[in-house]
Amino acid sequence: MADEEKLAPVTAWTPDGETKPRVTEDAVIAAIATVFDPEIPVNIYELGLIYAVEIEESGDVRVEMTLTAPGCPSAQELPEQVKHVVEIIDGVGEVTVDTVWDPPWDQTRMSEEARLMLNMF
Repeated sequence: MADEEKLAPVTAWTPDGETKPRVTEDAVIAAIATVFDPEIPVNIYELGLIYAVEIEESGDVRVEMTLTAPGCPSAQELPEQVKHVVEIIDGVGEVTVDTVWDPPWDQTRMSEEARLMLNMF
């Protein structure tokens, strides 16, 4: 699937008109993948900082994420950036971003691509 197709809202035609765009997990993940930790040149999705994405029928989205360490200098900034990039997806309602510490993040959560980029293999 092309990147443009992942970000396109999913709608349907009914006798009453076109339905409200339906948010997809691919669109949410693609948006989150535009957020980078300022100290690490890999997006936070590939770093394994996103633990869960839940999308309600209403378009409300809940993201559960962590940080690389509790003392992360971007502890306030990254969750706000995630919230912002998800909010601008067509069809999204309320966005909640929860920062969790259990299970703790470790390097095994990183994608293979991220490990290669950071020479951590």
